[in-house]
Amino acid sequence: MNLEILTPESKIFSGDVYGVQLPGISGSFELLDKHAPMVSALKGGNLKILKDKSATSSYTIQSGFVEVLNNKVTVLVEGAKEI
Repeated sequence: MNLEILTPESKIFSGDVYGVQLPGISGSFELLDKHAPMVSALKGGNLKILKDKSATSSYTIQSGFVEVLNNKVTVLVEGAKEI
């Protein structure tokens, strides 16, 4: 699936990934390939990108939203910093 992480200032990440773990307002959740369409609010916390089954990268994000549509995940947040 394709993942984009965007802030008001810039595009933080764009590329194909295995999955992504996100800090939802009701708890953390994970999105994998071919996930059903959805929109969810995010709280500040850690976002983990699963590049494949063994490689990962992480970001600390501020609040925002995530949209899943047609195997594309778009994360819109106030700010993000790689950790």
